[in-house]
Amino acid sequence: MLSSLTHRFSLLPSQFYSYVTPQPLELTRWVIWNAQLADTFDLPQSAPQGELKCLFTGEVLPDGTLPLAMKYAGHQFGAYNPDLGDGRGVLLGELSNREGEWFDLHLKGAGLTPYSRMGDGRAVLRSTIREYLCSEAMAALGVPTTRALGMLVSDTPVYREKCEQGALLLRTARTHIRFGHFEHFFYTNQIDQLKLLADKVIEWYLPDCKGQQNPYAAMFHHIVTRTAEMIAWWQAYGFAHGVMNTDNMSILGETFDYGPFGFLDDYEPGYICNHSDYQGRYAFDQQPRIALWNLSALAHSLSPLIERADLEQQLAQFEQHLSDCFSQRMRAKLGLLSKQAQDSQLFAEMFELLETHSIDYTRFFRELSCVDRHGIAALLDLFIDRQAAQPWLNSYLLRCELERDEQGNPLTAEQRCHKMRTVNPKYILRNYLAQIAIDKAEQGDFSEVERLARLLAQPYDEQPEMTAYANLPPQWGKKMEISCSS
Repeated sequence: MLSSLTHRFSLLPSQFYSYVTPQPLELTRWVIWNAQLADTFDLPQSAPQGELKCLFTGEVLPDGTLPLAMKYAGHQFGAYNPDLGDGRGVLLGELSNREGEWFDLHLKGAGLTPYSRMGDGRAVLRSTIREYLCSEAMAALGVPTTRALGMLVSDTPVYREKCEQGALLLRTARTHIRFGHFEHFFYTNQIDQLKLLADKVIEWYLPDCKGQQNPYAAMFHHIVTRTAEMIAWWQAYGFAHGVMNTDNMSILGETFDYGPFGFLDDYEPGYICNHSDYQGRYAFDQQPRIALWNLSALAHSLSPLIERADLEQQLAQFEQHLSDCFSQRMRAKLGLLSKQAQDSQLFAEMFELLETHSIDYTRFFRELSCVDRHGIAALLDLFIDRQAAQPWLNSYLLRCELERDEQGNPLTAEQRCHKMRTVNPKYILRNYLAQIAIDKAEQGDFSEVERLARLLAQPYDEQPEMTAYANLPPQWGKKMEISCSS
């Protein structure tokens, strides 16, 4: 069993959670087990059976295990909802990796909780596959994210738009504390509990804040900074989350609660991946603005602990920090290590070119990373009007001539492109690829889930035997409508 499993969150007062006994699914079996992640926790390399599987599925809990559902609130599509919480998941406890870092162990799809509202507390195979694959894909890209130790399928029927199979996701995260936790205590006027939560966040996750003149202001600074860094990653890699409600925002800046997400295919700044987002609140190009809106909502909830001037000062730094991080990511993607006066114009003209000609975002940067191997022809072939791209490409190549190595020598195309290929993926989790894997899985064939997991674990490698997965999506696979139902 897990000798290192602890239950820090259960030591907090009862206002923070409700104890919940998971409701086991019928005939659970592993779809996939994350051997690489399991190894960091000294867990088995093969999918566990017996007592350990029973713990991970909630079927049999050893003495001393205290599974619980967290209580929180949040702003959903801009409207405050007080009636939120873990409605289909339970926190089994926390476990430590070899470096002594603590991670939550969370079972998603474990059945009814006091916060399920009108739901059934279940997760379906379709959404569980999507979350497993995308969280692992994001981790391999380098994006801050929750991850999963594995997922299971069952014979338990779950009803959404149709009858589907119930599934379980064994999720790990540095924390499951969300912006919405603070909102709950603020809006219910439980200021003592609000302060206690902030104290525990500092103690458990941000100990450097303890020695600051105002530890709570320092805590908020960390949250603002990490959120800006996460959003910069999203925008640089063309990721749209789809449901940026405050209850889906981690205080540690990890990508959290994967639902109707989508990576850009053609570069479309206003891309909406959630078909329930009728007004485009969470469109791709709105993510920086919404992140700031969410941070402002969090700041309001922290106002009993932090002076307004301090909150406003931290919020005012968000856009600049995001801009700096995004610029750093984009420079790396373009192979530009230094800063030059003309770079802003070069970036702007590039994005305009991609949008005007509906160029595949990921493919463009990968081909730009391979001009040392393929020449410029492969890049120009992405454009129907090849001449339209030539002026920008000429400007870019001239700009690259200004780059120097550590000895001050001109950087060669081979040197530049080699570095670019370490930050521009060849493979991403396109929605149509996920859908193909889901369709097969619903017929009992999980081979495509396993294949995608292996592929996406090394997104920057050539993997020549898997090149077809880097092809441009078919027309039916673009702009797929993904729902929140899971």
